[in-house]
Amino acid sequence: MALTPGRILYLVWHRPLSALKRSWLEGGPLQQARDARGRRQMRQRAACLPAPRTDTGAAAVELSLLTGRNYWDQAAFCLWSFATAAATPVRAVVYDDGTLDEVGVEALRRVTVDLRVVQREETLAKLEACLPRERYPVLRSRWDVYPHIRKLTDPHVGSTGWKLVLDSDLLFFRRPQFLLDWLRAPDRPLHAVDCEESYGYPRARLEALCGAQLPALCNVGLTGWQSEAFDWDEIERWCAALTERGRSSYYLEQGIVAMLAARASCAVAPAADYITLPVPPEDGECAAVMHHYVAGSKRAYFRRNWRTVLRRAGVPETLA
Repeated sequence: MALTPGRILYLVWHRPLSALKRSWLEGGPLQQARDARGRRQMRQRAACLPAPRTDTGAAAVELSLLTGRNYWDQAAFCLWSFATAAATPVRAVVYDDGTLDEVGVEALRRVTVDLRVVQREETLAKLEACLPRERYPVLRSRWDVYPHIRKLTDPHVGSTGWKLVLDSDLLFFRRPQFLLDWLRAPDRPLHAVDCEESYGYPRARLEALCGAQLPALCNVGLTGWQSEAFDWDEIERWCAALTERGRSSYYLEQGIVAMLAARASCAVAPAADYITLPVPPEDGECAAVMHHYVAGSKRAYFRRNWRTVLRRAGVPETLA
């Protein structure tokens, strides 16, 4: 990559400043080292999880996730904890970001009764066929540089039927009856509840674009949508309007989902059971159905709570 003035400024100022800020938010170098050790131990255990214990008479449910080399361990624990807590076999459709390796694929295969890995090349071919770059330049440019938009495009473009798409950094501690009921008979979109409203753009701006009042605290850690219901021409116009003059946001995808949800009667995951950003004492008690480990809750996730789901299932935290 050429060393342009902007690149030099990024390397000598913005990146070190960002690293210092992150270190401060995460408690300093010592706490970061402890978190990293917990993450390494989680990854080692994720590579050899046993098959989940499920009800042999239960019909399998299908879950969709995006993952890659850096996140397959989180996806494996997400799927394993869901199947274990639900006592229900899981089929998984995993959308590869182009980096998923055989170690990750094998780990995901061990925790599911059926695994389909959608390779990056397959996704790109589908995008070319259904969202050609000349007609959808903004969506395609966002896909290139903003991975979060892929939670919308990759499972749904050129597809049909209802799909429940999960973030990888979820753990399930009790039977997710709300999700099981939806998966057995989906009839409306589904989303989770956020810890704070994060749509990336002023609410009035989003409501003007979609012509409806936004729901409160819409979160995309869990989303259930019918693929053929998406109007990609409209979503392209929304993205173009929101990102004009470079005004993109980390929460662009969540803002789009909030606009889509504004026009629908949605199934909303109960916030007390499906928790985004667990905090004390819940981050230690794990009394809820599910945790979504965003932002500052990663410490409990990496150091402790992946161990909790193993312990409660009677599975050793480490291999003999």
